[in-house]
Amino acid sequence: PTANRRPPPRRPAPALPDPALPDPGARLVDFVRNSRAGHRNDRLFWAACRAYESGAGDELAPALLEAALRTGLPAREARATIASAA
Repeated sequence: PTANRRPPPRRPAPALPDPALPDPGARLVDFVRNSRAGHRNDRLFWAACRAYESGAGDELAPALLEAALRTGLPAREARATIASAA
């Protein structure tokens, strides 16, 4: 009876971070920094949600805010968007 059993599927080893790639937080900040008018708030909210989901929200919030301000998003709107993501 054991001859007909299939071995359990092999799970791939967890991927190690590639040192050649910037850390995920830097990519989120860059994502916001490269936003264009009409998409700035949506992209900031998306990035802030990802940051808070990963547990790095409080740490990344100042950099995300600065990136949003550089795109021309008003400070009050940017702060409110980050707070909504939190």
